Amino acid sequence: MIKDYQRDKSLRSAYDLCIVGAGPAGITLALRLAQAGWRVALLEGGGHEFTPRSQQLYTCTSTGLEMYAHETRLRYLGGTSNHWAGRCRPFTASDFAVPPPVDVPGWPISYSDIEPYLAGAMDIVDLPQGAQFHAINEGLDGGEFEADRFLLSPPTRFAQKYASALEDTPGLDVFINCNCVDLLFDEGAGRLQAVLVSDYDGKRQQVKARNYILAMGAIENARQLLNSGSLAAAGVMRKDGLTGRCFMEHLNIDMGTFILKSGEGTDPRQYFTTDAFVAEYQAGKGNVQAAVLADVQTYGRTAEVKHFLENLACEMGVSSKIEFVAKFSCPGDGVISTLIEQFPNAQSRISLLDERDELGVAKVNVNWVLSDHDRHTIKCIGSELAKQFAATGLGFVKLNDFVYDTSLPLKLSPHAHHMGTTRMAASAETGVVDADCKVFGTDNLYVAGSSVFATGGASNPTMPLLQFALRLAEHLDQKLRLQHGAAA
Repeated sequence: MIKDYQRDKSLRSAYDLCIVGAGPAGITLALRLAQAGWRVALLEGGGHEFTPRSQQLYTCTSTGLEMYAHETRLRYLGGTSNHWAGRCRPFTASDFAVPPPVDVPGWPISYSDIEPYLAGAMDIVDLPQGAQFHAINEGLDGGEFEADRFLLSPPTRFAQKYASALEDTPGLDVFINCNCVDLLFDEGAGRLQAVLVSDYDGKRQQVKARNYILAMGAIENARQLLNSGSLAAAGVMRKDGLTGRCFMEHLNIDMGTFILKSGEGTDPRQYFTTDAFVAEYQAGKGNVQAAVLADVQTYGRTAEVKHFLENLACEMGVSSKIEFVAKFSCPGDGVISTLIEQFPNAQSRISLLDERDELGVAKVNVNWVLSDHDRHTIKCIGSELAKQFAATGLGFVKLNDFVYDTSLPLKLSPHAHHMGTTRMAASAETGVVDADCKVFGTDNLYVAGSSVFATGGASNPTMPLLQFALRLAEHLDQKLRLQHGAAA
């Protein structure tokens, strides 16, 4: 049942699971676990619709590169699925097998650990069973770029598609306007005792469960962990730890322009770096789209975000971001857009500020920075793309000088794919959660969503984060059944 916590605070005395955040990961987990017979509380800080008051709680400062952290997230039921563009591509085996060329390791698991959940994830976002991720063009000769393979969800809006299930699933209590303001940890037991929640009038209450899952997105998951005084006092959250660090985005670089040779069609072309390219250049992965525009447009998540901001700019007070909202390319331009992997970097991070929001939670600063390895990836992808365009007779690419001259400032925009701030690792020295998504140093606190990504690859994160959510739901179901059997 969906209840408005602002008016109805009828919590059960205890739940089997408490899930904080009702976006794609949180809704998926809540429905799977409630349908398995467990008592589940799903807590969403926003309401059924966008409101400035709820969205204001996402306000944060920004240093480093501008990534529009406040504007590109949505704080209401369904989360950022409300402006998801629907592009789906799963990770591949090499995403897990090839470690990043940086001072933190890659994944502690293999792709085979999440591959069995691909069909389930496809069903969740309305992709036909058995559908193949397919290409719209051929690859480029030379071995550096193959044709990108993907599918498009309608896209699925989770709050709308699963509205009846959220309302009617036995054992599931969904509370909207229910804001997490603290995580209460018992150091002696090694367990989270409760989640402290608040309405918008500051009235607080504890939600108690056997297990807890944070599913609020990469910025908020890290923020809540860092904000917990009891986790810090117990040494679970350490100043020298990795919580909040290794924030990753996908990079849309203004590579330059291109001219097609006479006789070449103007249909968009999409390419993806091969494993051979990654190995040869010790670079990251990347998707490249080349399109000759017939009208003014933008693509993918960025297009959805811009459309959303155009409608709400005045209400949200984002006049300072108007350049991001208004930027576009003109008809006839040969435009190269990218979705390039960023490597994990401890200096790219979420950190707490002394200032607190109206509910008493510490605000955060986002310091989004790239490393020399990222600049190397951008340079290699741009240079090889230009070479392959010429070599295959497609046309000619004119790269912007900052692509190949890494001493110059980059011109780029974010994709609103926030990842990595609670990264999965083999130990607390190199990550925040273990292979089962459980926070190191705790017995019953888990994290869901793309914040657990050890590396981000160049795939849109929705498909893999749903695979991880299904895997976590199965793990927690088994854990609870074992505990229930032991108690019996």
